[in-house]
Amino acid sequence: MSFASRFLADLYKLPKRKCGIVRTRNIRVPMYDGVTLATEHFAPKLPGKHPTILMREPYGLSGFATIGEVYAERGFHVVLQACRGTDKSEGEFDPFGHERDDGLATIDWIKAQPWFDGRLGTSGPSYLGYAQWAICDALPKQSAMAIKVTSAEFRSIVFPGGGLAVGLWLSWIQTVEGLRGNPMRTAQRMFTGGIERATLRATMKLPLRDADKRVTGREVPFWRRWMDEAIGNDAFWQPLDHTHRLNARTPPVSFTSGWYDFMLDQLLRDYATLVDAGHSPQLTIGPWFHVSSDLQMESVKQTLEWMNAKLLGDATSLRPKPVRLHIGGLNEWREFDSYPPLPAENQIWHIHPDKVLSQRPVRASAPDTYTYDPAHPTPAVGGAMFAFNGAGPVDNAPLEKREDVLVYTSEPLFNPITILDQVRIALHARSTLPNTDFFVRLCDVDEKGLSINVCDGIIRKTSADPAVADDIWKLNFRMHATAHRFNRNHRLRVIVASGAHPRYARNTGTDEPLGEASHLASADIEIFHDPAHPSAIHLPVVELDRV
Repeated sequence: MSFASRFLADLYKLPKRKCGIVRTRNIRVPMYDGVTLATEHFAPKLPGKHPTILMREPYGLSGFATIGEVYAERGFHVVLQACRGTDKSEGEFDPFGHERDDGLATIDWIKAQPWFDGRLGTSGPSYLGYAQWAICDALPKQSAMAIKVTSAEFRSIVFPGGGLAVGLWLSWIQTVEGLRGNPMRTAQRMFTGGIERATLRATMKLPLRDADKRVTGREVPFWRRWMDEAIGNDAFWQPLDHTHRLNARTPPVSFTSGWYDFMLDQLLRDYATLVDAGHSPQLTIGPWFHVSSDLQMESVKQTLEWMNAKLLGDATSLRPKPVRLHIGGLNEWREFDSYPPLPAENQIWHIHPDKVLSQRPVRASAPDTYTYDPAHPTPAVGGAMFAFNGAGPVDNAPLEKREDVLVYTSEPLFNPITILDQVRIALHARSTLPNTDFFVRLCDVDEKGLSINVCDGIIRKTSADPAVADDIWKLNFRMHATAHRFNRNHRLRVIVASGAHPRYARNTGTDEPLGEASHLASADIEIFHDPAHPSAIHLPVVELDRV
């Protein structure tokens, strides 16, 4: 037992270890095209045969080695592999592009090992989760999967609402490139906000195609390829979409995510696909964002419980009900049989003049206005974004004070309101430019006036969208899924803006291509709230206490 694995086991309150391990480094696993990938094997020092857990990742073998030790010390063989073009693996790193073929070749290699007994688990968060989905239809009959904060496809992650998640990908580029070249310095930048600051500086300059050089000092091939080939190109993304592999033959899956993870909606889609196919997946959603330490702790514990149950036949640690959700506002966990767990009432709250949010019907009124200037973009404040600093629920005062933001607030609630699943927004808007973004956020305002974000969403309008009467768009889109109680005397608040930079690439207001745009144009925005154009937020209200 290493100091690191002992520390992690104590920190995460893991089950007692069963054995020592043998760690074999510098294994070269051949792929179908002759490229070899750096691989490590952690073997439990126990008599007999034991199941295997596979983790394939692009962040460097050292970063996941401790988790490999932890799993092996509890009776599993662990195969840890650096994806193509990362760490000491050969080839070029092309995100998502090789995980199907390389994963299949790795399965073939595992099957040929004398210690493999036919039982195979897969595990890991984010990119490691995508690598699992890429091979989920080729796993042995006795297999299990631990899927965390990920998606079976990434087009909707790269281009949410029609825009570009530029903050995510430039921060991720720095993380992947940095961990490969200088892991200690990269870790320091993670904790001190250096990555976020570099991303902000890089995105304030145009064109975005050159942002890779601004954050890494060199051209990053896959970033250039995305800028040149991936925008609006179905043919580029179709081979990278593995949603069709989720079916009745998919192994048992345990899902873990957070209400402030930017891939939550896609994970819930994959969960629903398996439920429709006849599965009963385990689902855990906590008050976490993508890189929350608490999420990592929970996911490691649940991976062990899940693999013990599905590969070793020991289900004693599994909870009685498969769905476990944290309810914000209550700060409580609740367990259910499925997701969504309860029927929801569509409760409509209308946007009114004078910054009012109310269930009363709207009356004739002039629209509210603001100006969006991409040269001074509306900033991202908290929320479901990839960031080591500043993600999740935060004080929204800095955002609400801005002149390019509209704020609508309800009266204090007499009775609490609990919402669960996806909030919808119906927004009637007009812009002086055909290229405009609309960002909407729901907040919980407490008795002292502290405004905390619950969920949000964005949609991009362009000159390619169909013309509408009076140039007034009716925008219907969804916010990120949530589970939250607005307590008595709290107030609902809706924020309307035209961006959240650099979480989303700012809309330049021009028809220039996303990666090549170099000019900025301001837009004057109108938000309507009259009987012909009733802008409103739709809340999925549930009776939680009846469960």
